[in-house]
Amino acid sequence: MPIERLAGSANVPEADKLAEVSRQFEAVLLRQILSDAQKKVFASATNPDSVASGVYQDMVTDQLAEHISRSGALGLASTLNKQLQHEVKTAHPPKGNPKV
Repeated sequence: MPIERLAGSANVPEADKLAEVSRQFEAVLLRQILSDAQKKVFASATNPDSVASGVYQDMVTDQLAEHISRSGALGLASTLNKQLQHEVKTAHPPKGNPKV
């Protein structure tokens, strides 16, 4: 779900929103890492870059980042989600329980 719709959705629990935001952040970071890893160090005369190959490579990078992020293999989203859950709980303690 796009983050814009996720934020305004009253039907989605806060915990699910935090988990999805964490996963999407991980995917953005993975896209950046994968894009940088695929940059060429030296230009090649035998394989000139074209616009089509650049677009295709970006699509592959996006899908790879999404799949890695959804698999949970990296673990960054999980760690970020736990930290965000903790921050939300300490910022908004449940009513009836004094903050200790």
